[in-house]
Amino acid sequence: MNTLLLAVALFLLGNLVVALVAAARGPTPADRMLMALLIGTTGTGILVLLAQAMPLGALVDVALVLALLAAIGGIAFAKRAWQQDGEKEGAHD
Repeated sequence: MNTLLLAVALFLLGNLVVALVAAARGPTPADRMLMALLIGTTGTGILVLLAQAMPLGALVDVALVLALLAAIGGIAFAKRAWQQDGEKEGAHD
């Protein structure tokens, strides 16, 4: 069972590398932010799988903190993007 969990974690790590490349190449800031959110959720999944494969309960705590930071980052980006759109619309009036 541990071998399967580690294999899935390795597969997710490969996906994480692809997401990093996509984040570096993203044409818009929104694309980059979506990749950052993907990195946060994938990293959370990897840490939870590693916590199950190895008896390290502290990794679950780290995974929860990473998920929380990814969510807060997404909210902050959306709020900032929304405010910038509102400023552009207000300038035309």
